[in-house]
Amino acid sequence: MKLVYMAAIIFSTAVMGQDFANFAKYEKQNQELKTEKKKVESVFMGDSITEGWATTDPSFFKNNNFVGRGIGGQVTSQMLLRFREDVINLKPKQVIILAGTNDIAENQGPISLDKILGNIVSMTELAKANNISVVLCSVLPAYDFGWRKGLQPAEKVIALNKMIENYAKKEHIPYIDYHAQMKDSRNGLDKIYTEDEIHPTAEGYEKMEAILMKKLASSKK
Repeated sequence: MKLVYMAAIIFSTAVMGQDFANFAKYEKQNQELKTEKKKVESVFMGDSITEGWATTDPSFFKNNNFVGRGIGGQVTSQMLLRFREDVINLKPKQVIILAGTNDIAENQGPISLDKILGNIVSMTELAKANNISVVLCSVLPAYDFGWRKGLQPAEKVIALNKMIENYAKKEHIPYIDYHAQMKDSRNGLDKIYTEDEIHPTAEGYEKMEAILMKKLASSKK
């Protein structure tokens, strides 16, 4: 699984030389959804963690009328650029944003936590302007990045999550805290949920699904 994700990151980097946001990734699927005039409950916007979720447990998405729009290796700037094509134009009821891991990994170079949050806020504001409700998610725990070692991301992830949570509370937006329930003693992703310390296994995604669906159910009350 680790090799698959690394290949996705390398491929995405190559594609981005001509298409920085990788609009092409879901162009066909988006057109099919619009042609079918299919009502979408939620679009999941994210990186390889979201992309892997949709491929690891497709029944979760199909049974709940969810659509996955994750792209391996992407940072929030790229997600913001493709937000109209991959979220707004699909006219979902809701968007679930899980983003920031690759920003902290400096996949497109150093970026401050404030600017990462700014990109997430911009996606949120775009969604709201188009009558799409928003759910914001914590970044998953990360002790180290296999492809970019030594950045000591654990505390940066915690700091970014606090910023996302505070913003969500201020704006009365549901906040999904995966981090608190999936971390180990090092504030990394617990080994029971991962093979490479970053990407969830099937068991990891099952845990995320349980956390997410419980929060979504309570937020509707």
